[in-house]
Amino acid sequence: MSKEKVKVAILDMNNNEPNQGLRCIREIVTTFDSEVNFVVFDVRAKGEIPDTSYDIYISSGGPGSPLEEGIWRKPYLELMQNLWNHNKNSEEKKHVFFICYSFQVICDYFKLGEIKLRKSTSFGILPIHKTKEGKVDVLLEGLNDPFYAVDSRDWQLVQPRLKVFKEKGASILSLEKIRTHIELERAIMAVRFSSEFVGTQFHPEAEPVSMEAFFKLEENKKVVIESFGEEKYNQMMDRMDDDDKLVRTYHTILPNFLSLAIRKVNQPILS
Repeated sequence: MSKEKVKVAILDMNNNEPNQGLRCIREIVTTFDSEVNFVVFDVRAKGEIPDTSYDIYISSGGPGSPLEEGIWRKPYLELMQNLWNHNKNSEEKKHVFFICYSFQVICDYFKLGEIKLRKSTSFGILPIHKTKEGKVDVLLEGLNDPFYAVDSRDWQLVQPRLKVFKEKGASILSLEKIRTHIELERAIMAVRFSSEFVGTQFHPEAEPVSMEAFFKLEENKKVVIESFGEEKYNQMMDRMDDDDKLVRTYHTILPNFLSLAIRKVNQPILS
C-alpha cells in the first residue's frame, strides 16, 4: 500500500501585489511532487487560513509593515500558536518556514527583538554571515560563509532579546553583511525558533533564471536604477547567475528544510 503524501500549506502573504516569490516557492515545492501535495492560502487579501491538519507550512514574504493590524493577523497568529502548542504536546510535529515579511511578523509575536523601519531599503543579492549556531545548522548546510541571497526589506529585526531567545530555545543563524564604515547594528537574517520552526529575513526561494529575465526587462531595470543606482543594478546582475551565490542558496535552504521535514513526517511510517 502506498503511503499518503505529506500535506503542505503555502501561505501567500503578498496582499494581491505582484511578486516573483510565490511562484518560486511553488516551483521548489513541486520538485518534491512525488512526496507532497500542496494548497495555497491567500492570507492577507482574502483572509484564508488553513487548519492545523497540514504537515508543513511555508509562509511567504510580502509588502508593507509587519506591524499592521489587518483582519488576517489574529487568526494567522492563532494558527502559529496552535502549531507551536501542538509540537510541545505531540510526537508528530508540524514544520513551519517563515520568509521575510512572515519572519518579521512571527519575530514580533514571539518578542524576540525590535522590529524597526530601516533608514533606507535594503535591496540586492547581498552577503549574509553565519553565526556559530548557523555554521552547524542543517538549514545552511552546503552554503559558503558568507553566502548570498536576495535581500529586499524596509523593516528588520534588531536588538535581540537574548533572554527570550533562551526561554524559547531559539537561536540566531545568520546576520547581515559587516559594514565597517557605518555605526549601525547588524540585522538578524535567520532564526531557528525550534527544531520545527525556522525563518529567514532574506528570500531563499529567489530563482536565478527567472529573476535575471525579470530584471533584464527595460521597465524593471529602470525602476532598480532609479531607486538604487546603476552600480547596484550591475552588481545584482553579475551575482545572479554565479553558481556560488544565488544559485547555491536557491538549491540549498528551502530544499534542505523540505527534505528534513518530509523525512520527519514520514518517520512514524518508516519505523
